[in-house]
Amino acid sequence: MYNSNKTKELNTYDAIVIGSGISGGWAAMELCKKGFKTLLLERGRNVEHIVDYPTANLNPWDFKYGLNNTLKDREADPVQSNTYNPSTKHFFVSDAEHPYIQEQPFDWVRGYQVGGRSLVWGRQCYRMSDLDFEANLKDGIAVDWPIRYKDLAPWYSYVESFIGVSGQKENLAHLPDGEFLPAMELNYIEKHLGDSIKKNEHNRLLTIARVANLTRGWDHRGPCQNRNLCERGCPFGGYFSSNSSTIPAAVATGNLTLRPFSIVTEILYDEQRQMAKGVRVIDTLSNEVYEFYSKILFINASTIATASLLLNSVSSRFPNGFGNDSEQVGHNLMDHHSSAGAYGVHDQFKDYYYKGRRPCGFLIPRYRNLKDGENLNFKRGYNIQGHGERMEWQDLSYNLNGFGKDFKKQLTTPGDWTVWMAGWGECLPYFENQITLDKIQKDKWGLPLVKIDFSFAENENKMMIDIQQTSAEMLEGAGFKDVEMFNYKKSGGSTVHEMGTARMGHDPRTSVLNKFNQMHNAKNVFITDGSAMTSSSCQNPSLTYMALTARACEFAYQQLKNGKL
Repeated sequence: MYNSNKTKELNTYDAIVIGSGISGGWAAMELCKKGFKTLLLERGRNVEHIVDYPTANLNPWDFKYGLNNTLKDREADPVQSNTYNPSTKHFFVSDAEHPYIQEQPFDWVRGYQVGGRSLVWGRQCYRMSDLDFEANLKDGIAVDWPIRYKDLAPWYSYVESFIGVSGQKENLAHLPDGEFLPAMELNYIEKHLGDSIKKNEHNRLLTIARVANLTRGWDHRGPCQNRNLCERGCPFGGYFSSNSSTIPAAVATGNLTLRPFSIVTEILYDEQRQMAKGVRVIDTLSNEVYEFYSKILFINASTIATASLLLNSVSSRFPNGFGNDSEQVGHNLMDHHSSAGAYGVHDQFKDYYYKGRRPCGFLIPRYRNLKDGENLNFKRGYNIQGHGERMEWQDLSYNLNGFGKDFKKQLTTPGDWTVWMAGWGECLPYFENQITLDKIQKDKWGLPLVKIDFSFAENENKMMIDIQQTSAEMLEGAGFKDVEMFNYKKSGGSTVHEMGTARMGHDPRTSVLNKFNQMHNAKNVFITDGSAMTSSSCQNPSLTYMALTARACEFAYQQLKNGKL
């Protein structure tokens, strides 16, 4: 490929961001606001806020098969169809078109479009604490985080103040409070369960989930309409996504160039400067190959895709993958487990109901291993996420027989209260949980297929048993009947919280990134998606990705301003 000087000039930017999901959108916005001419590369199609939400206002009966996937869907997309339904299918990839290799069962859920998975994320926003940042050092596991809570706290506030997070302050050291909009309201059975927990369990509490759904108008968006149709894209901007918030803000600066249909195949290395000089890209519409150049590079392709890009970028300097002197790239893959919990039925309080479809449930913050000496048979901990509701016609239909007016009345009369709750548990960073690139099989773009080798280990399995037991105890303590413990035994990846394949750390010999998410071995490369995580905590991680991104952008700006990059 020949590039003239004129072409190189046209293809040169101050900054390049790879990936437009939740962290990539943040990087693009921050860099554009700092005055950098920024190229945002996205491998999928463009999705514009509101105009590209085709199912946002459809009813279940507007779909040919309701909200049920067909056998053809399940055969073509055995992984993605576990997550999508006909109303959201257009925001997920086709497994048949985008294959990968599972050394052990692993659900790699993907959304290749502008905005990525920020369109369909769970919106749960929880800060990590020093209980999390100090855990590896204390337990002697993997490597120490190079930051502590005080380093990230102001950036959490910065992010929360932009995206809008509703929640309740609880004054817990291990779940720090944030900048909250008014909280959503617990329903009657959830309040009842919370009162029981407060009475019976001294170190536990139940609170409403903290979510990036707006309880009042915020920055020209929202409020949330309580439709609980977030994953279709919200025409009201009632929840945060790259599409509704960060990308429009980046566009408004006049500094953003958005280039969809662009697969980054390689990071280009400048031997003389010992830095990245740019990227090589395949245009998926024309199949042409381009090169783009920049002073700094932010990689936000998502945990597995970022690691695969690094591993595919080999050179005489980096024969094992870009920035991979430590040989940690691709290793330490983590995902929260969310299989275990309990379910119960309460036959009282039938005079109470609720209004609307609240887009979140409740949270019982972590209550295990908060202090030394608990003598549990597992390390770290979990939080409980769940929701309470009255049985609806679909629930009732399994046990009712009949026809006619009386049958319809029975179906449409709300049934007993129920609560479903499950633990979101920490997964330790095991070196052997990894992604690699296959040496033979390639995708339609000629890129090696990703191989994923992941499994939960004894610590996670013992934690799941504890989740079942404590969940059942809390339900029984609140007077629930027919309490059933469950463990769905879901595959890794099912919680869609992949983390850890290019971890942060103090030492370049054992980590890929420093305390500012800057690559140890190529100072103008920053990675701020889930791959940077040194441990997984049990908190939903997206808020941390956004805070790390904003912090790294400010650091990169100062480094450039001071002539250090």
